[in-house]
Amino acid sequence: MFWGRHVLLPSDRFLLVLLLAVVTMCGLLPDVDDAWFPVTMLVIPVIIGGLVLSMPSLLLLYGACAGVLLAEERAREPDQVTPGAVGVVAVVAFMVLFVARKRTRLGLRGVRGESMLFDLQDRLRAHGLVPELPAQWHTDVVIRPAGGTAFSGDFVVATRGRRGGRTLEIALIDVSGKGLAAGTRALLLSGAFGGLLGSLPPRGFLPAANDYLMRQGWDEGFATAVHVAIDLETGKYQLLSAGHPPGAHWVAASGRWEVSEAEGPLLGIIPGATFGSVTGELRAGDALLLFTDGMVELPGQDIDVGIDRLLGEAEKLVSDDFLDGARRIVDSASGNIADDRAVVLIRRR
Repeated sequence: MFWGRHVLLPSDRFLLVLLLAVVTMCGLLPDVDDAWFPVTMLVIPVIIGGLVLSMPSLLLLYGACAGVLLAEERAREPDQVTPGAVGVVAVVAFMVLFVARKRTRLGLRGVRGESMLFDLQDRLRAHGLVPELPAQWHTDVVIRPAGGTAFSGDFVVATRGRRGGRTLEIALIDVSGKGLAAGTRALLLSGAFGGLLGSLPPRGFLPAANDYLMRQGWDEGFATAVHVAIDLETGKYQLLSAGHPPGAHWVAASGRWEVSEAEGPLLGIIPGATFGSVTGELRAGDALLLFTDGMVELPGQDIDVGIDRLLGEAEKLVSDDFLDGARRIVDSASGNIADDRAVVLIRRR
């Protein structure tokens, strides 16, 4: 009674009893038909137990499985309970125990860990939603993680909160690393940077983001960023950069791209760093293109070559009024496929 009251979780008791009944049946069914019910059937309750039971309950289940294996070895003919069959059950049990132990450290059971990862992904996407804009303005954002994974170190934060909603601010950030490690850092930074964006003047955002990263003390805690603030009435914009590839301004009147490059150090490297800015104006028919280095960097090639190639592909979209432009630019880019990719396209009709 002490064991059941102080070690087993209440939610475990019914599941444990059910799985113990299954293990017992695995020991009885072979008497009916050995061909259909081998001893390796014990891996089924072992795997299920690893998903739904706490560690103490799982160890109890393992003890029951070991008892069934011992009983079967004595009851059956010698060639029916082979060392290979016992080895299969033991290896699966060890693997399940290893995974269950990692989940126990986080206080998770079942597929809740995977659910948290999906929630992380959804929250990261939600932070990057661009607010509703006037009819003459349109934004297109595409983020494509490296290797087809679900998590990216590239993310976007946007707001339209200053000056009565007249100013649109968008920041495209590229966190060091890739995959899940970069994705978790990106989630933390997207929440923090989303709070900073719009709360400070445009020139104050990158210094505040840099200070925040410096306080984290991460070994690989640097990031690049490009931040643009656009007056939705006049079309005038200010672009600031922190070690990020330049933006590109499509000037409809001249029919060509103009590179808008602002200088600034990486975020999280230099305390009290300052960041340069450039200004411009988006008129009717113009577009502003922001992208991460995964779009333009290739080993052994200068980044300017990649930028020229990217802008050449983007110029092909002019005849379609940049319809679905961000996705088509990402699809056509020849940058580093081992790196995350992101494109933000802002158009004024």
